Amino acid sequence: MAIRDRLSGNEAVAHALKQIGPDVMAAFPITPSTEIPQYFSAYASNGEVDTEFVAVESEHSALSACVGVAASGGRAVTATSSCGLALMWEMLYVASSMRLPIVLAVVNRALTGPININNDHSDSMGARDSGWIQLYAENNQEVYDNTIMAYRIGEHPDVKLPVMACQDGFITSHGIENIELLESDKVTSFIGTFNPDVRLLNPKHPVSMGPYSNASYYMEWKCQQAYAMKQAKQVILDISKEYANISGREYGLFEEYKMEDAERAIVIIGSSAGTAKATVDSLREKGEKVGLIKIRVFRPFPMDELAKALGHVKAVAVMDKAESFSACGGPLFAETRSACYGIPNAPKMINYVYGLGGRDVHVGCIAHVYSDLEKIIKTGDIGETYRHLSVRE
Repeated sequence: MAIRDRLSGNEAVAHALKQIGPDVMAAFPITPSTEIPQYFSAYASNGEVDTEFVAVESEHSALSACVGVAASGGRAVTATSSCGLALMWEMLYVASSMRLPIVLAVVNRALTGPININNDHSDSMGARDSGWIQLYAENNQEVYDNTIMAYRIGEHPDVKLPVMACQDGFITSHGIENIELLESDKVTSFIGTFNPDVRLLNPKHPVSMGPYSNASYYMEWKCQQAYAMKQAKQVILDISKEYANISGREYGLFEEYKMEDAERAIVIIGSSAGTAKATVDSLREKGEKVGLIKIRVFRPFPMDELAKALGHVKAVAVMDKAESFSACGGPLFAETRSACYGIPNAPKMINYVYGLGGRDVHVGCIAHVYSDLEKIIKTGDIGETYRHLSVRE
């Protein structure tokens, strides 16, 4: 029997971690992720979870500690946001290259500067090529579910990669929603034990981790990481099906919302998908053939699957809550446009960068995007491909 509760996204992460029981959490506070280690450290100090909580002096140290734990064969977790993730930069690449299935709860927040504590995706999108799997949540239920599945995904023998479980700062992290929790014994059974075949604390199988690698070996090393990321796509789908068996909630690489006969579509990530769905519902009531695709898994990117889902659409707007400063669009746009390049009669595609630094996006904003797509279909003229939404002149 599922347990119904009202939790914020940060509380949902902490509760999931309490049920999982990692060996070590190393963390340094930064808004808006601070509550995750705050809640979890209380569980540890109260004896509700057998986890060593390590209060470190920086986010770089937090991930460094997690690297040491995971390399030694333990389950490790940390949480961060914004500039905290930026301070981890060096260790992000170390963790992924060492094939350590660390879980990082990212509470997405704009990067400095100027200083801003509100939500956008510039922090995790900036780390998109660091070799980490990236899962994104629309709501608090998905935050909870993604946290649990992250361990199984990262620890799978065909993957062995670290995982970022991302949620939108303040919007889900501090917003309270009704969610369904699993019984702890089900989570324990689903997660299982972590017994890596290679670890530092195994005298019968001595290994060197993080060695110097020159030109003779470096490329093969990176190819192995790339292959593991390719493997992760099917693993994510398989584990989602397993999770559906115990939760009743099945997740794919992305969610298609009213896409069956859609002529206009939006591709979006995170909590803004909820606003976009409300817009779709409103426009559908008026007889307009609109839909959306919400990306859940950004790394590995679901290129072939997304191309198939968009193959029948006439016009698409890709919504980026991060600016890549490429002068031609945001990161999600670049990936989506590339995925659709080989489609016969590919949809006309534009990009909107929106919501930076917490700029509000409401139903009217999304309706404006659909209206622009309608004009493109009628005139055949894409106009400016790279656009910004709701910017003061």
